[in-house]
Amino acid sequence: MSEVAKYIENVKKYAPKADEAAVAGIVRHCGIALRNRDSSLVSATDPAELKRVVDGFCKKKLARTESDDALMEAVKAVVGKMKAENQKSRVTVYYLLAEHFGQLALFHPKAK
Repeated sequence: MSEVAKYIENVKKYAPKADEAAVAGIVRHCGIALRNRDSSLVSATDPAELKRVVDGFCKKKLARTESDDALMEAVKAVVGKMKAENQKSRVTVYYLLAEHFGQLALFHPKAK
């Protein structure tokens, strides 16, 4: 199973019609963080970790300008969808956030 295929499988639990090109783009975006088990997961019970998702992904990568509270609500809604899983894949969390904000195309490969 390819690196991307294992993430697609998890994403499809929450987004059955997942955009595989976007998943591959998110895997590329996460890069080296996915090599380490701890950094490949999002700790939904750690407020500092959720704040990092807001700051590092929502604000920097997605360039969202909503208030911190509004962005945190989006993050909490996504991890709430995944409450059945103790270990939340960073790729899946990021995919669901990008989908929530309608920004999956941001992760498609750029045309040359």
